[in-house]
Amino acid sequence: MDWGQWQVLWDRQQEAFMPDREERFAALLDVVEAVCGPKPRVLDLACGTASITRRLLDRLPDASSVGLDLDPALLRIAGGSLEGDERVQIVRADLGTPGWTDAVTGEFDAVLTATALHWLPAERIRVLYGEIASVLRPGGVFCNADHMADPGLPELTRRLEELRKVRREAEYAAGEVLSWSAWWDAARRAPELADAVAERDTIYAESHGDSVPVSTTHLEFLRAAGFGEVGLIWRGLADAAFAAVR
Repeated sequence: MDWGQWQVLWDRQQEAFMPDREERFAALLDVVEAVCGPKPRVLDLACGTASITRRLLDRLPDASSVGLDLDPALLRIAGGSLEGDERVQIVRADLGTPGWTDAVTGEFDAVLTATALHWLPAERIRVLYGEIASVLRPGGVFCNADHMADPGLPELTRRLEELRKVRREAEYAAGEVLSWSAWWDAARRAPELADAVAERDTIYAESHGDSVPVSTTHLEFLRAAGFGEVGLIWRGLADAAFAAVR
């Protein structure tokens, strides 16, 4: 099975949705390299197909990564395409419950996540940040890149999102890349993924977060969780990335 091809198709679909996807990944990895050095132990949280892990290992070959997610289809792609890489461990756990920390052992130098936690309700995100702090070593860093509007620019944010949507739909119409829904439809038809996608459809039937916190709310959550230095390290339209040092 060519799991690498599924990874490529996922990356292309995500890049159409987020044209600055590589920029946000690079911002996260810059922080890891600066804070943790060349051999960090990283938790790739809500890892999906392990896109962050791949870029981490390309940049820092002596790093190690634990990829954690609940999605059975994306984890199957991650596990298949990274099979045999001793630097990587793939585990399944639900970030919607505190028990996810039981799926990992030891402390991490860094916890990274991108465009994933907005699926959780805001109150769960607040609690989750404290749980993330508990698996980080002192001085370790947590970075999250996600939908985080600037509360001071509500109308501009709306217009920027409209512009991004127009550009995205033009790419879909040109047939150059699969949309989110088209990618999942293709996965449902694939014998190697159909059962996992069916399970996923049940898991995520009604799980999307009730709200998407603005950037300042994320920073408040982090301070309340006991992180020291917290702040934004990147912004792209209505998305942003923060770093928080334990």
